[in-house]
Amino acid sequence: MARGGKKTEQDGPERRCIATGQSQPAAGLIRFVVGPDNQIVPDLAGKLPGRGIWVSSDRDALARAEAKKLFSRAAKQQVSVPDGLVDLVEQLVTKRVLELLSLARKAGFAIAGYEKCRDLALKDQMFVLIQASDGSPRGKTKLRPPDGDDSYIDCLNAQELGFAFGREHVIHAALRSGGLSKAVVQEAARLAGLRQIIGGTTAGEDKTNA
Repeated sequence: MARGGKKTEQDGPERRCIATGQSQPAAGLIRFVVGPDNQIVPDLAGKLPGRGIWVSSDRDALARAEAKKLFSRAAKQQVSVPDGLVDLVEQLVTKRVLELLSLARKAGFAIAGYEKCRDLALKDQMFVLIQASDGSPRGKTKLRPPDGDDSYIDCLNAQELGFAFGREHVIHAALRSGGLSKAVVQEAARLAGLRQIIGGTTAGEDKTNA
């Protein structure tokens, strides 16, 4: 995604959001299915059986779908929605991003630390720059993302990045091309929408120097 969390168009099959009525690549939406107990279930991996119900990866769209009972309309039957659906989806997507990032690290495609990121950039081997949303704005300007779309991620805070890298906190990280890197970018774009990234800051989150 572009600096500030702006999402760009992605290739792939398109699906229609039940909240906005707009069609867009499935990668930018959240798939839901109706479970055996007629409860709506988020299907982030897109593998659960059943007819998919799609909602844009956006807090407002999810809240609208829940409040206006659009899930029941789309399913053509009465369904129940888990309490705190929007926060639940955000938590699940966050977990998915961190798990993918951790796997990318173990496979050698993700690194952390200013010097390592700087070295990767100098060697022109940086695919994506990742920086903590609550890191020092001045400190973060010392590194620049590569040219091109989807080359910057800033929807995770320092503690979350630290969890993915087995540290207390991380401010600067980067992805090499290949492996799970594209999957990390795709899931991070969905998370950015859920966290309402505005000007590089997660809505409701205070910036702290780091």
